[in-house]
Order: sequence, then C-alpha cells, then structure tokens
Amino acid sequence: MARVLVVDDEERIRRMLRLFLEKEGLEVLEGENGQQAVELVRKERVDLVVLDLMMPVMDGWEACQQIRSQSQVPIIMLTARGEEEERIHGFELGADDYVVKPFSPKELVLRIKALLRRSLGSSPVEGEKKGLSFPGLTILPESRKILVDQQEVALTPLEYDLLHFLARHQGRVFTREQLLEKVWGYDYFGDLRTVDTHVKRVREKLGKISTEVAGYVVTVWGVGYKFEVKK
Repeated sequence: MARVLVVDDEERIRRMLRLFLEKEGLEVLEGENGQQAVELVRKERVDLVVLDLMMPVMDGWEACQQIRSQSQVPIIMLTARGEEEERIHGFELGADDYVVKPFSPKELVLRIKALLRRSLGSSPVEGEKKGLSFPGLTILPESRKILVDQQEVALTPLEYDLLHFLARHQGRVFTREQLLEKVWGYDYFGDLRTVDTHVKRVREKLGKISTEVAGYVVTVWGVGYKFEVKK
C-alpha cells in the first residue's frame, strides 16, 4: 500500500484529502508544518508528499528544499499562490507538481496516482525495457537507474521519465506541449515553463559528472528539445 504524507496547517484540508486518498486504497500520514514533514520523511517510509506552502514553524519552500536534499520522493506543492514565478521557484527547489487552492480533490488524486506510478517503478511496457547506452551514459529502465561514467545519478521520477523518453527517441524534436502530454500525462495541466525547469535540473545533475553527457539534451530554439549524441 502506497503511503502519502499530507502536510498542511489546515485540519479540514488534511481531513478532506485523507478521505479521498483512503478511498483510493492509499495510506495517509499527516503533518501540520514543514518541520514535521522533514522529520516524517526522515523517519518513516513515505512514497509521496503533498506539501502546503504557507505554514508555521517551517514553510513549504524550506521543507521542500530539505526533503529534496535527503530524498527523491515525489513532492506536490499545495498553495493558495498561483503566480507563475512562484510555481517555477517550487520546481527549482525540487517539487514535481504544483496545485493551486482551491483545487479539485479528484484532480489532485489523479496527479498523486500518476506520480506514484512513476516513482514506485511500474514495469516498463514492451519496447521500453531495453537498456540504452551512449558514450558516458547508461539508462536502465528495469531499475530506473541513470549512470554517468558508471556513477549513478539521482533523478526524481519525472526527471528520469523525461530523460528516458527523449533518449528513446534520439534525434527527434519534441515541443513543450508534446512533452507535457507524453511525459507528464494527458491529465497534467501545467505551464510550458515546467518543461524548461525540469530540463534544466536534468542537465545540472548530469553535468555534475559530465558536461558532455549533459549536452546530450539539446534545446531547439523556438521549438522544444531533443536528445542528440554529438559525434
């Protein structure tokens, strides 16, 4: 049974989400502030975190940053703020998705289930199981591992899916809209800069070991992105 940590200082929000999530067969843990979120992720098995932004003791920004420093658990930011720059900031800190209050509980549950399918290592379909190997880069779909110069790179589930998708279609250019549909899923309602931010994070993580490998993810100006191994 997947375990979801819901962190919000409003008890009614926690109670409502618990009701919807338990109906889906998910186990729910609760926290009232960011400090509790960090401690629970450290001490308990947590498969996904729903994290409110404005909370006492420690806000969602700081909690997200601290959680991401110790875990690749998927994080959905939950907030009353909807400005684009704040959403982008959340992604830069390591959030995987961003939901603005007031929200549809059913939509949030769909997003949670989609992220859990990725993070819990659902078996790849035929055609996606074969490992991919490029100079300095190995992608292992069965274990969802990324190796750069034989060193494992810790990517979030969405970051892994983005890199794997592009690599499987080497040389093909995808628009941001196409990547949102193919990687995030048809039920994802986000802005196009979400893709840019995730690409940036993937490059940064790969680039810590090899700038050459980071350069495999290529920007096609005015269109989108592609994966290309330069000869």
